Amino acid sequence: MPKIVLTRIDNRLIHGQVATQWCGVVGANLLLVANDAVSTDDFRQGLMNMAAPAYAQTRYFSIEKTCAIIGKASDAQKIAIICETPQDVLKLVEGGVPIKKLNIGNMHMSDGKRQVATSVAVDDKDVAAFKKLQELGVELEIKRVPDLASEDVNKLFK
Repeated sequence: MPKIVLTRIDNRLIHGQVATQWCGVVGANLLLVANDAVSTDDFRQGLMNMAAPAYAQTRYFSIEKTCAIIGKASDAQKIAIICETPQDVLKLVEGGVPIKKLNIGNMHMSDGKRQVATSVAVDDKDVAAFKKLQELGVELEIKRVPDLASEDVNKLFK
């Protein structure tokens, strides 16, 4: 079974907070961005590689590829999975990726979304995905950075 030390939703994917704070706290040595668009975008991958800590490897896989190969991870890999949306995380869980806890870090405000927490804006599709994740046994946590308290996850469903 893969050693998944963090699964995080963050619109920015790999950036300063993930690289400098989360990876160190959870001990990740592999940052896996599970995102269909980024898996084929060399430019975005290059930018994220510059933000990644030197001690961590990076991988950019489609959702389908992540589901297919996560079980082949080495025991030495401590994996932080970073996704852009709750729908992507739901696809991973439904595809067999053993995610037990989901850190909801940053979901930007945009048309059709409502702000529900400090750095989290959702629409009805997001809420439905979060509910389904809970039904599948995934613990949800709203937390921007490791040293701040978690926000009330019930805010997602109001």
